[in-house]
Amino acid sequence: MSLPFFFTDTYSPGQKLIVLDEDTSRHIAGVLRKGKGDEILLTDGKGTKAIAVIIDDNKKKCVVEVSSAVTEEKPQPEISIAISLIKNTSRFEWFLEKATEIGITEIIPLLCERTEKEKFRFDRLNNILVSAMLQSKQSWLPVLHQPTTFTDIIQLNQTKQKMIAHCLKRNKRQLSTSVQLFQSSMILIGPEGDFSEKEINAALEKGFEAVALGTTRLRTETAGMVAATLLKHLS
Repeated sequence: MSLPFFFTDTYSPGQKLIVLDEDTSRHIAGVLRKGKGDEILLTDGKGTKAIAVIIDDNKKKCVVEVSSAVTEEKPQPEISIAISLIKNTSRFEWFLEKATEIGITEIIPLLCERTEKEKFRFDRLNNILVSAMLQSKQSWLPVLHQPTTFTDIIQLNQTKQKMIAHCLKRNKRQLSTSVQLFQSSMILIGPEGDFSEKEINAALEKGFEAVALGTTRLRTETAGMVAATLLKHLS
């Protein structure tokens, strides 16, 4: 049987004793009824996987001792998805969960001209990423950014390969068949009403390549999911 898998953001390389947060402690000692001497698996979301032994099964401050740890290499290539926020929060959360399971490196919530802006609850959304990382048995947590404007993304981005997926009838390459990935890549996914023509032109002027995700018009979160899947498949 595999060991139960948990996240901790308080681990440092070489550290032996870790005090887990209250939610994790309650789950370990209260829900799973793990006690002193039992082993669990931990990750810091930065590549570390550590086997730890419970030495204090306190339900509020469980203390564990690391018995062994390995560092897994960061998945390559590094894939960033800058995707517009959408009004339906649950659909955006679904995208975050699935993109994490697939192994996307970085997720940037995007504010475009046509974005229907909603409240952005960073802690809740990051917890969704943590849960998806643990469920898929990964040790690298995608970096979730605060909402960023479209202008800032195209001005500041230094990614080697930059793409924008839009719906206008222009010359575009199919992402599924004609794009070869570099070591790092970024794709921009627009809101339900698509990017404006002004935004598309601005991105192209900054070196972004126009790509298509297929032959049908997709919802924002579906487009993000298709892009994530194709980019991981191309790698």
